[in-house]
Amino acid sequence: MIITYRNPLDPKHTLDVHFDIYQNEFTSRWKEELKNLLKADFHIEKNYCFMGFVENNPRDVHFLCKEINNSIFQINRFNTYNKWQLAGLNPYHIDDHFDQDTVMYSDKHPVGKAVNGDESATLGLRLKHDAMNRLHRYFEDLQGEAWGLSNYYKVADFQTKYAIRQLNDLCHELESYVLSLRKSVMEPEWQRPSQIMTWLQAPRQSLLEQDFALFKENNFDRELGGVYLHWAQIGKTHIEVFRDEDGAPVNDAVCSSINALKYYTGEFDIEWGKDVTEQSAPWHAEEQNKFTTWLQENGFDADDPKLALGYIKIGHCNLKKSFDTEDQYKIWSILAKHLDVYKIQIDDVENTFNYVWSQPNFAKKQIDVMKSGYIHSSRN
Repeated sequence: MIITYRNPLDPKHTLDVHFDIYQNEFTSRWKEELKNLLKADFHIEKNYCFMGFVENNPRDVHFLCKEINNSIFQINRFNTYNKWQLAGLNPYHIDDHFDQDTVMYSDKHPVGKAVNGDESATLGLRLKHDAMNRLHRYFEDLQGEAWGLSNYYKVADFQTKYAIRQLNDLCHELESYVLSLRKSVMEPEWQRPSQIMTWLQAPRQSLLEQDFALFKENNFDRELGGVYLHWAQIGKTHIEVFRDEDGAPVNDAVCSSINALKYYTGEFDIEWGKDVTEQSAPWHAEEQNKFTTWLQENGFDADDPKLALGYIKIGHCNLKKSFDTEDQYKIWSILAKHLDVYKIQIDDVENTFNYVWSQPNFAKKQIDVMKSGYIHSSRN
């Protein structure tokens, strides 16, 4: 597989990156799904693609906060139309504004690791979790959960449905950016740049019985240049709940919200951060041991493959061929100048995606693509 990257603000500069896809029965099916996405010209979600890149990234804290505020403005404007109220719903107005000071502590505070477990001693560039929790709560209120869409979402018009979805995407993109920004100052090698390759309304297929063993083969290891199956469904995974709850016991409501992956698409993620494996990172192995204990204590069988505990690895980047180096810093610097996917080729199938998130009509293009889904959600 070859992905051609380009500069989103200067499209004439391109870069071909080569990936070796593993050969097995599952990846053969996965490739067919990807080829179908390319042949049918599905729309890449380019505004939710490159996570945790700090250098030269125009989608910085200021930009992301501006986009969040634009989404809030659209939601509040729709609230003034009284359509929610006419449908028997309470008004929903977001009295909140996001900027750099809202979402993170400045570098005027000390930047570093917690002191004797106390994070308040080194607040510099830390994410303000209360702000992120508020933002995600607005999304949850308005969108609903994996098992049922909110009535607010069902009643909303196309532009407001789009704005609601953006609250979630922008929240996670902002969290990734701030995490890498802080790491770039205190522990540069542990920045976590990654790439999420999703297509709007990508068809989903059910995982087969034998596919679940692939999660156990790789577990939660991530490697620089690794290509992993994208998690193609809404809802929290076991590992996310474990981390969010800091390993504490969870109640029945939280447990019921956990989603084990059941589907696959032709979508994929690429890890561009330093290797995090149980062999190379002792702290990762320690976390996995604690995670296994937490699963057992909360009534989950850690050996059940159907829990989909891990990431299915489907390939790896040929770093030397693509970047003429395997040095992570040099690779990040090269990629930072090409944060747009222009073309994808796999076997004898390819497609060019000649649009970028920075174009004035990009949101309208996405809304047009999503209209059929929006109409369907309004009827159910």
